[in-house]
Amino acid sequence: MAKWLVKSEPSECGIEDFVQSAGQSIPWDGVRNYQARNFLAQMSEGDDVFLYHSSCAQIGIAGIVTVVNGAYPDPTQFQPDSPYFDPKSTPEKPRWQAVDLALVRKLPRLIPLKELKSLPGLEELALLRKGSRLSVMPVGEKEWHIIQGHAG
Repeated sequence: MAKWLVKSEPSECGIEDFVQSAGQSIPWDGVRNYQARNFLAQMSEGDDVFLYHSSCAQIGIAGIVTVVNGAYPDPTQFQPDSPYFDPKSTPEKPRWQAVDLALVRKLPRLIPLKELKSLPGLEELALLRKGSRLSVMPVGEKEWHIIQGHAG
């Protein structure tokens, strides 16, 4: 099974949303970057995902979620009233993907970006590469274990 990291603003969809929805899944939709979309398309049921809070006062990894439904056409691309509407996308040729995620666990504490940067063995983590702004990215098995072991 693959490992991933997804970024979200907590005001949009954060770890507390998953805690409140425990036992239910949350659609991970609205991704409008082609490379991030391609990563979403590779996600499969059972894949583990770090949930990373971004664009907020306390940025960092807040929890672990899992893919409960692999990639499917993002319904928001077809909804004219959605901020994620894409008039060039059709049901026959959808351009964007979504997955459904569910809570595995909220971490005992948020692991801040600064702390992640200081951990040995994470040099290849896409999140830490200069200029990496993707909202969906793969995490290597080695990096996953380092971060999970550090999470407590």
